Amino acid sequence: MQLKVSTFAREEYTAEEWQARVDLAAAHRIAVMHGFNEGIFNHLTLTVPGKPDRYYQIPFGFYWSEVTASCFMEVGIADGEVKRGSGDVERSCYCIHAPIHEALPHARAVFHTHMPFASALTRLEDPRIKEIGQTEVGLLGRIAYDDLYTGPAFEREEGERLAKVIGDKTILFMANHGVATVGESVADAYNLLYYLERAAQVQLYAMWTGQRLKTLPKPVVEKTMREIGGARFYNGLTPSERHFEALKRVLDRKEPDYAS
Repeated sequence: MQLKVSTFAREEYTAEEWQARVDLAAAHRIAVMHGFNEGIFNHLTLTVPGKPDRYYQIPFGFYWSEVTASCFMEVGIADGEVKRGSGDVERSCYCIHAPIHEALPHARAVFHTHMPFASALTRLEDPRIKEIGQTEVGLLGRIAYDDLYTGPAFEREEGERLAKVIGDKTILFMANHGVATVGESVADAYNLLYYLERAAQVQLYAMWTGQRLKTLPKPVVEKTMREIGGARFYNGLTPSERHFEALKRVLDRKEPDYAS
């Protein structure tokens, strides 16, 4: 079966809308490059600039390496109806993402994946990221843990529950399931996704040695949490923005059609 999606000419979008689409398409392609995707499932969404009652979602059935800037649907947060574009709205995406977008002002981007190392931790009795290294400590104050798996998310109530669990955090561990990151931008959400998977991978490797984990002293943890990342520098760009721009340059060389 060939997917058919109606697209609009680039000129029909504002510059901000088009840039949002390009960035979100890039995130899907980069996620494949990093091995974060799982079949045609999982979801990376972003609210539409200037339209806080809508968010971008790919038509169900697209593999993430197929995603382009023009393929996104605009989906109503309140009703789950397609407002622009065409295609099927994957139900669990709507039920998880729409309530989080709606409830949390800092959740303009909501990225949910089953990426392997972080998802492996969610299968453990204790899934917590440990204070064993710089990358791990840089994430500690940002993580919310949901210890309850309720089954597939086919009702909005589940997304509303998850939004309450996230609160003012930006990373969510979903018990026996996967993870989600939220951010003010695509760059913020993807940067968190990347470093979360790296931290989970290194922690699991360390655990697999069978040796005791060497935790960092509390004063060092507190100092690292205060100082790592976040500061604006290099012509006003944050580290997450610099990281994402670098990743897009890789795509520009390998898969430039993502921006079409």
